[in-house]
Amino acid sequence: MMSKGDTYAAITATASSVPAKVLTNHDLSLVVETSDEWIRTRTGIGERHAVVDGEYTSTFCINVARQLLEQSGLAAEQLDLIIVATCTPDYPLPATASLVQDAIGASRAAAFDLAAACSGFVYALTTGTQFITSGAYKNVMVIGAETLTRFLDWQDRSTCVIFGDGAGGVLLQASKQESGIISFILASQGNCADMIIIPGGGSRRPPSAESLAEGQHFIKMKGNKVFELAVRVMSNEVRVVLDRAGLALSDVDLFVPHQANIRIIDAVARQLELPIEKFFHNIEHYGNTSAASIPIALAEAVEKGLIKPGGIICMGAFGGGLTSGCLVLRWNPTVVR
Repeated sequence: MMSKGDTYAAITATASSVPAKVLTNHDLSLVVETSDEWIRTRTGIGERHAVVDGEYTSTFCINVARQLLEQSGLAAEQLDLIIVATCTPDYPLPATASLVQDAIGASRAAAFDLAAACSGFVYALTTGTQFITSGAYKNVMVIGAETLTRFLDWQDRSTCVIFGDGAGGVLLQASKQESGIISFILASQGNCADMIIIPGGGSRRPPSAESLAEGQHFIKMKGNKVFELAVRVMSNEVRVVLDRAGLALSDVDLFVPHQANIRIIDAVARQLELPIEKFFHNIEHYGNTSAASIPIALAEAVEKGLIKPGGIICMGAFGGGLTSGCLVLRWNPTVVR
């Protein structure tokens, strides 16, 4: 169990927030050559949420943050740190986490963004846990959020049918009860960075009339190669974290994987020789929300009563970088004042 002495990082609240606008597969078939059957067969997605004018990544982060405070009864001034995992921040700078900090009045909290694409929430939850188990902080908010529809080429059906927008998050609190992350693994394969990439907008290809004309600010993805790597890496990393924790596959009560593609989740279940029923999925309603997918799924699983106190939960993700991460945790959500 990751702890310093008898201090653990317990998840004491979960929340999610998504745009009201829903884009169905039929809606997309009106703007790009596709169909409901084509999308469902290849991805498992039926609809996704999309931002409208006046909505930003911070909009949904702030909604999540306020829910977490309300659920826990914690005052904003008691927060020590806010981490926002995102690859679609409001601005290149300042950090979206700083906007959240100001909006909720968390005057004492440090704040920063973490960019690990679809693996972002696993990275951020692991990072937030370190601050608590080290004894540095007591109350840490971890949010995963994306507005990827802002970066889609609506004529590229290989990407525009996949992604959606939203945010999810958790409150981590120092606890004396055995809880939180037991073991984890974080990894990167930078040699495959071009498999999922937004080429324009950074210092290598700054915004310009030329980069806009070339569509360099849209997400590009080599889907087939990503699929193969995702299945292999996620399956292997599940085994690694369970071995490190001294647990067996049968000890896991629920898997909450990144919601990238239902076929990836199915393939991982088969690789691990587990029934698909042990894997929570809601991709049919949200699409791939990148760093937001696991916390949105976690909040929904909690709301449905699928996660019980003392339960063992495994989370795994794979995304741009190429990054990957997996962790196993014990669920003991006792609120700490």
